Amino acid sequence: MNERSITKYTITNVDCANCAAKIEDSVNKLDCVDFASLDFATQSLHIKTDSLEKVIAQIQFIEPGVELIPYSPMVESSVNTEPIRWLSLETLTITTAVVIFSSQIVFEGKYHQLSLSHVELILALAAYLMVGWNVIIGAVKTIKKGLLFDENVLMVIATAGAFAIHAYAEAIGVMLFFKFGELLQNRAINRSRRSIKALLAARPNIAYLKTDQGLKEVSPESVMVGDVIVVKPGEKIPIDGEVIEGSSHIDNSALTGESVPVSVGIGSTILAGGLAQTGALTIKTTKAFKDSSIAKILELVENATARKARTEKFITSFARYYTPVVVFAALLVAFVPPLLFGQPIETWVYRALVMLVISCPCALVVSIPLGYFAGIGKSSRKGILVKGSNYIDALSKVKAVVFDKTGTLTEGSFKVESINCSEGWSKEQLLEVASAAELHSTHPIANSIRQAFSDYGGSLNESDISEHKMHPGLGVSAYYKKDYILIGNDLFMEDKSNTIDTIANPGLTVVHVVVNNQYAGSLSIGDQIKRDARSAIAELRKLGVKHISMLTGDSSHAAKKVSDELGLDSYQANLLPEDKVEKFEALLSKRVDDGKTVFVGDGINDAPVLARADIGVAMGGLGSEAAIETADVVLMTDSPSKLVEAISIAKQTRRIVWQNIILAFSVKAIFLSLGAIGLATMWEAVFADVGTALLAVANSSRILKN
Repeated sequence: MNERSITKYTITNVDCANCAAKIEDSVNKLDCVDFASLDFATQSLHIKTDSLEKVIAQIQFIEPGVELIPYSPMVESSVNTEPIRWLSLETLTITTAVVIFSSQIVFEGKYHQLSLSHVELILALAAYLMVGWNVIIGAVKTIKKGLLFDENVLMVIATAGAFAIHAYAEAIGVMLFFKFGELLQNRAINRSRRSIKALLAARPNIAYLKTDQGLKEVSPESVMVGDVIVVKPGEKIPIDGEVIEGSSHIDNSALTGESVPVSVGIGSTILAGGLAQTGALTIKTTKAFKDSSIAKILELVENATARKARTEKFITSFARYYTPVVVFAALLVAFVPPLLFGQPIETWVYRALVMLVISCPCALVVSIPLGYFAGIGKSSRKGILVKGSNYIDALSKVKAVVFDKTGTLTEGSFKVESINCSEGWSKEQLLEVASAAELHSTHPIANSIRQAFSDYGGSLNESDISEHKMHPGLGVSAYYKKDYILIGNDLFMEDKSNTIDTIANPGLTVVHVVVNNQYAGSLSIGDQIKRDARSAIAELRKLGVKHISMLTGDSSHAAKKVSDELGLDSYQANLLPEDKVEKFEALLSKRVDDGKTVFVGDGINDAPVLARADIGVAMGGLGSEAAIETADVVLMTDSPSKLVEAISIAKQTRRIVWQNIILAFSVKAIFLSLGAIGLATMWEAVFADVGTALLAVANSSRILKN
């Protein structure tokens, strides 16, 4: 058997959410399928299978008109965002049916004395067939496959029954409102689709490659790492890279949700998906397009709806059993009173038909996924990438938040504040050996040390440095010329030298330097708390977060300073990556309710804890790729306040989803009861069914506002 991987397809001609649920359920039962998720809102199928032919055959058996198209952003955009055309053939047919229907009512109401009942019947049948022909065909196909319960079958049974008891107006009216309701519903769903596709429109389609013959227009996928491209004012940046010529203001709102342009110049790192607003830029690419920031964002957003929340799964399963139960109840209502109590059969059949009309589960099956879809779309627009609707649910239940420190609560832009030299060492000498050891390190502290040495006018010869080795969470070691250099924190030095100077400036990060096992001195390095960190902590508490703590590999005095300034409930310092997991596990064990615990981090050493947390949140704008890949939620602006927004959107989404559930259940329960006792007509039933679906869709669309 071939190794299976999840593949995405665009799926066409799926007209209702209930049909989508049936296809998904049927495909998941195939032996050749490990996983299948069909999202009606995006009309996409995520599937893990080794026999696509069997999958297509099963889909065609359930819904013959459905097609699978290999996914591409261009196909996705054209298929999923096509607007409703109000002057389409279908709407013209419905309009004609309304005219005939009105004529039939005139005959019924005024000219019945002329014995034109046959004209009345002909007009009624003409109107009914014009508006309901595709529903009838769908019902016939369903019954041929042995599947007795879907909305098409229910509609045909109910309206045919109405014809049988001469309730022509009700039969045609039910079908008219059902079809018109579908049109309105599809229009609302397409509007929601277009809102999230606005983000996907940020995908650049053209790159201008600089060649010896001049600029060449190519696709971004064909550009190699190290190639030079040119971006003119008003154009999208196609690939991540470094500016080697020019300056501009970049609109990164498609990536981060922030509308304030960023100024870039020579040496600036630049991300694909941004829009150059002013000057032209010459950029040396640092990543292939498939690894660029915009490609990863699009992948996250497009695949988010494949991970469904438990509420979605429950509603889909519930609808599968709910409809047959209601049909059985309608049969009892239709025949038990006439057979056992001598009641008029026409009266009770009519009541049963009312129950069939109201029993359609579309309001439930459409509105719940659409609510989560809207939540993911709004989050994406705000620069918050949620990898699945299951994480929307989890974020709405957050009771504890654990932060990393450096780059998460603090800026991560360090500066050497003081240089403490041992006897026989000058500041320049100490910075030289420290910079040599840190030359190949990408850590922000290493950058600050190299910058300080450069400010002193120093420079290094890379050939003088050898055997550079990283010690995660501790420090680095290397040979510089003939000297063996160790540079790192207190823990790193404990078994390296017993002559460490423990005097340090409170609140600063202290880096010790040892040369040939002799203590050479220390560097005190400062970092600033992010400007929105305090307000974010306060807002988290307002949202019901009960415990906020910090886990960091930094020194205890630096951690204490940050914790005290932000008013955290607890902190742990001097932690190695494995220590962070252990301490996080300890925090989880103290949880007394079913609330969720979030970990927020940005570094490679945070990836294990991000994977262990109920919800792992990565600072994505400057965060490491490992953290972004592992996390469940990515904050594109590296701003703690984005976590507040994410939780707020999640709570709003879950609240609206439950409003839709309660609305649908309540209306259906009320009208099923009223229909059974004869207090609701078919007109009221169809208004209740279609109206509930439209209200639920409109309620879900509220999430996208603001």
